[in-house]
Amino acid sequence: MKKILALVLMMVPVLGMAQENDGMMSLVADSARIDAVPTLAEADSAYIQGDYLKAISMYEWFIENQGSNATLYMNLGNCWLKRDEVARAILNYERAYLMDPSDPDIRFNLELARTKTVDKVSQVNELFIVAWFKKLLALLDVNGWAVLTVMLFALTILLIGLFLFSKKTGMRKISFSFSAFFLLLSILSFIFATTQMGNIRNRDTAIIMSPSVTVKSTPSGAGTDLFIIHEGRKVKILDSSMKEWVEIRLEDGNTGWIPVNAMEII
Repeated sequence: MKKILALVLMMVPVLGMAQENDGMMSLVADSARIDAVPTLAEADSAYIQGDYLKAISMYEWFIENQGSNATLYMNLGNCWLKRDEVARAILNYERAYLMDPSDPDIRFNLELARTKTVDKVSQVNELFIVAWFKKLLALLDVNGWAVLTVMLFALTILLIGLFLFSKKTGMRKISFSFSAFFLLLSILSFIFATTQMGNIRNRDTAIIMSPSVTVKSTPSGAGTDLFIIHEGRKVKILDSSMKEWVEIRLEDGNTGWIPVNAMEII
């Protein structure tokens, strides 16, 4: 019994040293892992040096691990465009535009990439009110509209308070008129903010990634061939309830079915 007790006592410091060594190895491993984490400066440097695959892997790491933003998607689009991967470039430019339609560089790069596609899409005539709404919507990103909404509403409350507590008739009339005006602007700004947020959350558009896709009349390979679309084409998703097929619509109103794996949702 004494021999067993002595053996246990001898093992205690050994176990302590083993735990300490394990802790040191864990710290070294964590340090190595942290050092391996890319930085945006490194990603940008890889792009400048022409190592586009390395830059792509870094930008994608940031999107997956630290969240996406318009700049990261635009940088990804630039990398893919340098590699002549037009469909992937358009996909990332569209994602960047979705997050910040007010950025002129994103719009320019997106239009540039579209010129390299096979399908040349003509501008569809829209109602004046729809075109006007889209142009106003693209003036700010979702955060900009949210901040503007809060500011306009706060100004409205201030003017209402001035209307309620002012004793001068002229001041009451002016404050009432301006409070109604700024309230209307705040409501419009709120609509723009919620519209952009809805567009970001409810992704119902996609980019064709296959070199060419035959659009079918039914969700089946045996369906009638309707027309052919090529990579980089933007489509609207109408029905995604099928497992392997999705119904899409083009800008000109033509509809049909394509395989799910032929596209990627924006």
